[in-house]
Amino acid sequence: MLTIRMQRGGRSGHPQYRIIVQDSRFSPTSGRIVAQVGTYDPHSKATTLDAAKIEGYLNNGAQPSDRVASILRANKVSLPSWVKAAVSKSSITRHAGKLKRNTPEAPVAEVAPAEEAPVETEAVAEEAPVEA
Repeated sequence: MLTIRMQRGGRSGHPQYRIIVQDSRFSPTSGRIVAQVGTYDPHSKATTLDAAKIEGYLNNGAQPSDRVASILRANKVSLPSWVKAAVSKSSITRHAGKLKRNTPEAPVAEVAPAEEAPVETEAVAEEAPVEA
């Protein structure tokens, strides 16, 4: 079965993707692709698609990945009725009490300035005799 998926390229930390048609048994990194039908840059959201080729593969049964299907919908490529919308994931925070925004604010205690000790003008101190 053919799938339409993304193949990562680009330098480290700056991905760019090719939208490829590939046999579902192979991984995108294998290099064994049927056709390259577009590109996608996630930083600038720039997309180039060959809509005629994509529709041809979709009509012959190629299965798009969830991310590719959303890209195709955004670019108004007609998808067959059997392509299902991706299930939206619910964001569940496991330990919500540990989040900084959920902790109660501690009352801020005002720090009183320290009182200054009176300065003694007579600094003569009697020394005790030290026994040797």
